[in-house]
Amino acid sequence: MARRAGAAPSRLDRRKARTRAALVRAAQAFIADGKTNVPILEITQAADVGMGSFYNHFDSKEELFHAAVEAALDRHGALLDELTLDLDDPAEIFAQSFRLTGRLHRRRPELSKVLLNHGPVLTRSERGLVPRARRDIQAAARAGRFTVADTELALTVVVGAALSLGRLLHDQPGRDDVQATDQITEDLLRMFGLPAGEAREICRRPLPDLEALDRDDTDVAGHHP
Repeated sequence: MARRAGAAPSRLDRRKARTRAALVRAAQAFIADGKTNVPILEITQAADVGMGSFYNHFDSKEELFHAAVEAALDRHGALLDELTLDLDDPAEIFAQSFRLTGRLHRRRPELSKVLLNHGPVLTRSERGLVPRARRDIQAAARAGRFTVADTELALTVVVGAALSLGRLLHDQPGRDDVQATDQITEDLLRMFGLPAGEAREICRRPLPDLEALDRDDTDVAGHHP
């Protein structure tokens, strides 16, 4: 019998959700390590669930990995939405999202590596940074804040910068991630038409509570017990 709309999840529903989240977490850990050729048995062992439980949720390993990447993108997108909620200027929203994304590479390294190891997926996705950057670039252009002739070309530059910055920060752990991220954000703002002084000032504004990037919410898939 189907659960009534609005009814609290049953114990079985909660158990299924925990199992699915455990599989997604395990898949994300393998993706972050660049290990996508692992057998399903190894994934279920890492998730501490039975092999039969896997097929209750996913038809294939590819489906699980797809879900794992989408969950990471959703988590990233929700974080950006949460931490730019109080801003009105689309140029500042764009800048703050990019500055927060740059800081994420060090503060949430597993989430970062999941996204970096699926760069082509990131560029085409309607989840995470890309749709938000597109929205903010278009809004800033309409408001006269950015001078952008082709949104998709501008977005290509933004995504390339975000991915390259992440790789650089992982490859050079001694580099100052805050300085590097804010410098690239400032350069992007200037490229999109903001005066140099204003671009610099925007990139020196205080950011919201960065503990939100560090808090342990069980997994990068956003599962909450």
